[in-house]
Amino acid sequence: MENVVELIATCIERGKISKQSPYPPDMKDQDGVDEITAAALKKGSKPDHILEGCMLGMDRIGEKFSQNKVFVPELLMAAKAMTSAMNHLKPFLESGEVKHRGKFVIGTVSGDLHDIGKNLASMTIKGYGFDVIDLGVDVSAEKFVSAIQENGGCFVGLSALLTTTMTNMEKSVKMIKENFPETKVLIGGAPVTQAFSEKIGADFYAENPQSAAEYLKTQIAA
Repeated sequence: MENVVELIATCIERGKISKQSPYPPDMKDQDGVDEITAAALKKGSKPDHILEGCMLGMDRIGEKFSQNKVFVPELLMAAKAMTSAMNHLKPFLESGEVKHRGKFVIGTVSGDLHDIGKNLASMTIKGYGFDVIDLGVDVSAEKFVSAIQENGGCFVGLSALLTTTMTNMEKSVKMIKENFPETKVLIGGAPVTQAFSEKIGADFYAENPQSAAEYLKTQIAA
């Protein structure tokens, strides 16, 4: 079991999706997370062990990213590899055999059409076993509130890349807190700061996808 967890973690950390994938060059023609996950499940490995490998791999790449040892392209490849493993786990998640750790609603705020940061956060958090409800871009405050209503007990993430849409982020946080004061709201994006997060009443400022995932883990454990 430990070997399977380590193999999956390594493939995700390195961004090795499948045997056909040319990336990374030093793992060319080796099985990727797609083949390893499929084979492990076929041989009777527990889906929880696969998920453990996913989380371990995302931990490692996230730590490197926070230390500036890797950058967005490497993080994207790791997230794609993780998604490949999660596709195999989808039936087990849907059946309840593997329990979701929680629900996470995410979207880019109204007036903002940028989605790279949001997508990275979405894929990273999904790799930690969360059920991610991605509302897309240009999401109104009302749509966030509606999604929270439909997904009781969820966490919420708001992303913005434009300074001009930070007022819409503030409006969304305010409306969420007015309707669901207990809901934890995370915000992030290039122009966003810790000071702005405190000013608008958000619960957490996520400097990067990894910090968002780490915060969510502490909330689940609490």
